[in-house]
Amino acid sequence: MKEGTERKLIIDGKRLDGRGFEELRPIKIEIGVLKRADGSCYLEVGDNKVIAAVYGPREMHPRHAQDAKMAVIKYRYNMAPFSVDDRKRPGPDRRSVEISKVSREAFDPVIMKEYYPKMAIEVYVEMLQSDAGTRTAGINAASVALADAGIPMTDLVSSIAVGKIDGEVVLDLTGVEDNNGEADMPIAMIARTNTITALQMDGHLTKEEFKRGLKLAMGACHQIYELQRAALIERYSKSEGREEKKRD
Repeated sequence: MKEGTERKLIIDGKRLDGRGFEELRPIKIEIGVLKRADGSCYLEVGDNKVIAAVYGPREMHPRHAQDAKMAVIKYRYNMAPFSVDDRKRPGPDRRSVEISKVSREAFDPVIMKEYYPKMAIEVYVEMLQSDAGTRTAGINAASVALADAGIPMTDLVSSIAVGKIDGEVVLDLTGVEDNNGEADMPIAMIARTNTITALQMDGHLTKEEFKRGLKLAMGACHQIYELQRAALIERYSKSEGREEKKRD
């Protein structure tokens, strides 16, 4: 995050991509895109493109890492080398390890791990194209992929980031806004109960700015939840239709 930039990010009350302060980027969700995964999701948020795959529950290896009382959640976030303008070195780095840990913890309150002792549930999130908000896009995709895999959950997790640019609190930063703005705050939550499961912040917000950002994020997570839910309903409505045709 850079401070003191002279680049204008808001012109005539609009952001550089034409959005208002409270507008999300366009979101596209496709489910069941990988045949060999137990659950999968392809998601686009603006110029972000991410694919999530879930495997399991299956036996945990190595066995000494098993938990006798509940499943172990493995979450791997990775950015493909070609996902950014400056080619990224392949393999995990400190940032991807940190995002993997925070993202996994965002699902701790909803996944019913006690149903699968000594088992592992593996979540893989691969960023194919990046334009800020990759961790939140990954969480949204992973949530849908977990549901597609039939993993028992109390609810879906929805995620978005808010930030501050040119002194204004705005929703869903782009890469240009993230790089030249004053603050960035990713949030994950259970939308139906407004329960926050993850929150981070880079930069500085006043108490009032924080409250406004939190309100914006909650409203956006409700929108994202409805999109996640609609995509799942559409996916399984089509599946049921195909099964009925086979029986006929």
